[in-house]
Amino acid sequence: MPAPALFVVSGLTQYLGAAVAVGLFAVLPAGTVAWLRVAVAGVLLLAWRRPWRVRALWEPRRLAVTVLFGVVLATMNVAFYVAIEHLPLGTAVALEFLGPVAVAAVTGSGWRERAAIGVAAVGVVLLAGVSLDTGPGAVAGLVAIGVAAACWAGYIVLGRRVARAGTPGASGLAVAMAAGGLVLAPFLAGGAGPVLHDARLALLVVVIAVCSSVVPYALEQVVLRRVSAATFAVLLALLPATAAVVGAVVLRQLPHGLELVGLVLVSGAIALTARGGSDPSGPGPGDGQPPAPG
Repeated sequence: MPAPALFVVSGLTQYLGAAVAVGLFAVLPAGTVAWLRVAVAGVLLLAWRRPWRVRALWEPRRLAVTVLFGVVLATMNVAFYVAIEHLPLGTAVALEFLGPVAVAAVTGSGWRERAAIGVAAVGVVLLAGVSLDTGPGAVAGLVAIGVAAACWAGYIVLGRRVARAGTPGASGLAVAMAAGGLVLAPFLAGGAGPVLHDARLALLVVVIAVCSSVVPYALEQVVLRRVSAATFAVLLALLPATAAVVGAVVLRQLPHGLELVGLVLVSGAIALTARGGSDPSGPGPGDGQPPAPG
């Protein structure tokens, strides 16, 4: 399946998970919901992939990169959830996209990738519906979204190393997410008490973990093995574009005006990278075989 199509599937599952997560914010702190999402996803991936059987994952240097990737991933999710408590969602989405923009600007190997990320960034801003009405918690929100953007950049760079390490990507992802959940547990696990006493709440957390973490991040591991970091950063613009399309089809929320321009710009950015040729960095270890699914 082409990388853009994988991103569309990833986006659809993420939005389903996000729709469920919104309902939990009245019961649990946003940061705790994000931590539960990562921690439960880590447990599910460990049970599925059983990464302890993959000896190469436990080499000290590789393990260190994998653990760092997991901590960055978990911090990215927590920081974003905290940010959207204080900022309009559109503003948060657009500001967080500065992370992928930075990655594409630094790692892009040609004019296509650099031009595409610029076009995609403008498209994301238009799609996100950026609002200047930030509210009383604006400073906290801006700090949190700055952390999220930096972590998103780190997620792309480190995630690509994990995905191209020559082991099944989802096995490395299982170790990473479990590590991220463990590292942040002392700070966020305390607010998760209600989940232990409410089966319905626990089930919703599992749904969020599967839809917002297990499926999309596993798919992104497949994509990260196939494309350069800069191209991956541009493809991330498909996520808000997918949200707009889903809103139009399912909710009859038809894009108009600047949103329609944003969709066109994102589509043009993806087309630019698609014509840019193969990954200039060459195949990673194990890339001679088709990537393992999920």
